[in-house]
Amino acid sequence: MQILPVVVQWFMRCIVCQKYSFPLICTACCQTLLVPSLTTRTVEKEFKVYSFYRYAEVAPLLKTKHTHIGAAVYRILAREAFGWFKNNFDFQERITVIPVDDRPKSGYAHTAILAKALENSQLKPRYGTLHATSDVSYSGQKLAFRERHPRAFVYRGENISKAIIIDDIITTGTTLREAKKVLEKSGVTPMFALTLADAR
Repeated sequence: MQILPVVVQWFMRCIVCQKYSFPLICTACCQTLLVPSLTTRTVEKEFKVYSFYRYAEVAPLLKTKHTHIGAAVYRILAREAFGWFKNNFDFQERITVIPVDDRPKSGYAHTAILAKALENSQLKPRYGTLHATSDVSYSGQKLAFRERHPRAFVYRGENISKAIIIDDIITTGTTLREAKKVLEKSGVTPMFALTLADAR
């Protein structure tokens, strides 16, 4: 998948296939390239992380995160993946959705966009509740570095019983393990985590 620059004149083109399209990613590409295929990884004891895509399948799209089209691309990915999830799973109880470190970066909060796509009568996002106090970047770093430099999460949410943790990518699982432990110390039981892509 190769993403070409978006051209805005009298028309727009799909950033994937370059055919004329008003949306950044055309319907045909969404129906062929962005159909979710759940994979599962266990990161700690029985804590599971479900991902909708393999990283290599959507890497060019994820790399737009800090560009001028990042928010729009993430909304499309959220709709196709997290929207599919909420329409196909019935929890029969109200569950809180907690995005990891949903502070705005590059003008928007990518995990907040993902959490918003899950919202329905059973799934309720809580924004601004789980933030990292360390600005360390894990991009391209190995497990040893990540373990030596924790994100130092702080939970400032209300007292809830069950939650789903949301992030965009799982690499080593360090971030989600740390987030899970912080929530547990605050009396919250993380059921599982959802990510867009698994970089394993």
